[in-house]
Amino acid sequence: MDIKQQVLQVVDEVLALNGRALAFELDTPLLGAVPELDSMAVVGVINLLEERFGFYVEDDDIDGSTFATVGSLVAFVSGKLR
Repeated sequence: MDIKQQVLQVVDEVLALNGRALAFELDTPLLGAVPELDSMAVVGVINLLEERFGFYVEDDDIDGSTFATVGSLVAFVSGKLR
């Protein structure tokens, strides 16, 4: 399974979207466009990404642009895996 699909599974699980996130594309907007993605959900997504992918996210590693689109979130995860 590729990184995009794994990231979408995390987003879907944390936001309880019942599979809706699995259809998101790289250019799908997230923050401000998906009502379920509030500040608490962002923390949940980060925590589950850390757990699933085995990396640690520092506070200064992320900002609002990280969650701008599916593509920006996938790029962030890919960067942490290098």
